[in-house]
Amino acid sequence: MNWTLIRGSARRAIVCAMLLFWAAFLAGCKHPSETAELDAADPQSDAGKETVATADTVDVKSCDGENTVQVAKGLTGQAMADALMDQWQRNHPEANWVTEEKEKHVFLPPADNSALLQGDQGKGHVYGNFTERDLITWAREAEKFVAEGSRIFHSGDELGSQIAVSCDMCHPHAANTHPETYPKYQVQLGRVVLLRDMINWCVENPVRAEPLDPNGPKMRALEAYIMAQRKGTVMEYGKH
Repeated sequence: MNWTLIRGSARRAIVCAMLLFWAAFLAGCKHPSETAELDAADPQSDAGKETVATADTVDVKSCDGENTVQVAKGLTGQAMADALMDQWQRNHPEANWVTEEKEKHVFLPPADNSALLQGDQGKGHVYGNFTERDLITWAREAEKFVAEGSRIFHSGDELGSQIAVSCDMCHPHAANTHPETYPKYQVQLGRVVLLRDMINWCVENPVRAEPLDPNGPKMRALEAYIMAQRKGTVMEYGKH
């Protein structure tokens, strides 16, 4: 193009077009920090929902297998595991609910099975050859089940009470429930019942809620908590 042959008005138009082009180009080349701030502020932005890896980081799957976590490049072994767990805990603040339940309400710990790891006990048995990891898993899962029962036992909302009544208002820490005496003839029901039958009688009457599914998760958790609170008590079914 011979610039000298272009008239003044045409020159100005070309210059304006070039300036607009470079302004648009530069606007699309914002600093990463500026782009991140804008995207984070825009709820519809994909970048506001996911963290994009930089030259010094890498995206990996978090411990829940669903979300992506950005960690420093080169992390391996325990450092990588700690970074993933830290992010998972920040994304799941409810993860410590068992510890919080234990702090709010007392319930007895599960049995100590450490004797299974001593000597030849259990060796050669079809269910033998246990490891310390096995024992930790048993205790953790049993305690979690009992903790869930404690949470429901102490909550009128969880029980569905119409009058904000929970089990602990009549039975603090599951007192006077005597799960070891079931099955037995229960006067209120006029027949021989299991513990879950008596629980549902209480749910329907003092608690004023709909009966629980006898085999549902809430009923099973309540039974677990009530039975755990009587740890060490001799079974004596039919006792009044």
